[in-house]
Amino acid sequence: MITDALLAYFHFVSIFMLFAFLSIEAVVLRHPPDAAAIRLLARVDMFYFGAAMLVLASGLMRLFGGAKGAAFYTGNPVFHAKVGLFILIGALSVLPTLQFIRWARTLKAQPDFLPGETERKKARRMIMIELHLAAFLPLLAVLMSRGIGIK
Repeated sequence: MITDALLAYFHFVSIFMLFAFLSIEAVVLRHPPDAAAIRLLARVDMFYFGAAMLVLASGLMRLFGGAKGAAFYTGNPVFHAKVGLFILIGALSVLPTLQFIRWARTLKAQPDFLPGETERKKARRMIMIELHLAAFLPLLAVLMSRGIGIK
């Protein structure tokens, strides 16, 4: 029982971290980034990736080591929707990540570099889409944990 509670806690904390890092990126991109903001975005994006990996790892630990067992989850279409949404969000995050890497590399070569407004808006728009989609993950988790979707 305590193991299941700790696994749930680890999963929740990982999810909160994911939201925090993604929110930081969105806030930083509200305005045109300077050199310090570009470096910050690159670091925060690495932490965002790390948080996503912790969410995945803790989710897998709950799947295989949790009290309900893997059969409870894998037979539920809501579980598959949640995993699919998580993968979609991860796929969407590739574009801003590549943008931040390009900005950081360009900044190293050209210390006075500032990204264009169109690039900034595109990266922020993608991050906002990720955040809005991620807001559905807890809903799917609640539905799934209550057995909704199981026939």
